[in-house]
Amino acid sequence: MRESISDRLDAELAKLDPADPHFATDAVDCMLAAGRAAGASDLHLQPGADGLQLKARTDGVLRQIAVFPAEVAGNIVSRLKVRAELLTYHTDRPQEGRIRTPDGQTEIRVSTFPTLHGEKAVVRLFGVSGRYERLDDLGLHDEVFARLRQLLAETSGAVLVSGPAGSGKTTTAYACLRELARETEEARSLVSIEDPIEVAVAGVAQSQVNPAVGLDLATGLRFLMRQDPEVILVGEIRDRPTAEAAMRASLTGHLLLSTFHAGSAAETVSRLLDMGIEPYVLRSGLLGILCQRLVRRLCRCATLSEEPDAALGLPVERVMVPVGCDACGGTGYQGRLLLAEMLTPKRTELGRAILSRSDTATLEHLAVGAGMITRWQRACWAVESGLTSPAEVRRVLGFSDTTDGISGDPARQSVLRRPTGTPSKDRHG
Repeated sequence: MRESISDRLDAELAKLDPADPHFATDAVDCMLAAGRAAGASDLHLQPGADGLQLKARTDGVLRQIAVFPAEVAGNIVSRLKVRAELLTYHTDRPQEGRIRTPDGQTEIRVSTFPTLHGEKAVVRLFGVSGRYERLDDLGLHDEVFARLRQLLAETSGAVLVSGPAGSGKTTTAYACLRELARETEEARSLVSIEDPIEVAVAGVAQSQVNPAVGLDLATGLRFLMRQDPEVILVGEIRDRPTAEAAMRASLTGHLLLSTFHAGSAAETVSRLLDMGIEPYVLRSGLLGILCQRLVRRLCRCATLSEEPDAALGLPVERVMVPVGCDACGGTGYQGRLLLAEMLTPKRTELGRAILSRSDTATLEHLAVGAGMITRWQRACWAVESGLTSPAEVRRVLGFSDTTDGISGDPARQSVLRRPTGTPSKDRHG
């Protein structure tokens, strides 16, 4: 049975007295323990006129859990700042730090930001060390998994992991880095420049940006080029200088890994072009783009729907919907499922379209024609297989980015329902 964070925290907080001088210390300890036990990825402490709201993000969904009295709100945030080794007397500026755990098995990052009613704090609870370390832990479909391993065996070029915030990009990038370190038995020179370093990876020389001394991602990458690297991880491509430095590295005999915010693999190419990266550089330097999303997986309590509109416009014939039980804490979902699409801009019509600066829709159409299975096809297959629900697909993929042009073609519709390959391991949660 999966105990909800709300139930666990309510039981623990009921034992505490807000008038006790140790209340803030004990409340923070209870909050962190409950968050880890419930598998939450983030905890939000948001101050308001009526108190300090505690919200938890579990399986990608943010829910309010508790409200602390206004009179202890400042103490709770201050206690978090002490644990994260931040300056408690600076309440008018953002700060970021880490909490050191006694077992050394979990990563906890704390970020504070001034608001109207006081400081807001967000706690990022990284997964327990040892989870999702290898590529076959991620739940990639077989053909995507095989193609990604092929790309990681290359000696030069760029492999980008794209998607919106919270889609697991960093987890996948770190898994790729660990895979390289293990497969080569640390015989290759692996380096990184990150902002910030989120997880320590054995066998990799990891560096963190330091704006105070002028060390940003682009500058750090240029200096790393003189460190005889073979594989370089750039934490995230955010701007034109970083994108230019990264693509330059990919063209000069280095395997480059990075993450990028974009809604699809084709959109990743378009956004890089919009940043000012020359089309010939993208066509020559890009090995592949893995774009991914995470959707919640239905619990075993899900039931088959007979409602005519249950598909919410998706081209599927069989729909399972969430119910809720003790095992899933009443949510109807347990864990998450990875939906991924892999675009490889080869010297084909797709490559020529990149050179001609074609728009996102054209690039995606050509990629599908070349065999790419899109995020929508993955999603509809997952719905047909009873792994997730149409409501969850719409929550993650939205309504404006529609499947029009897929559902109307019978040949493509069959691909939509039965993508080649199945998840290599069904363990992403």
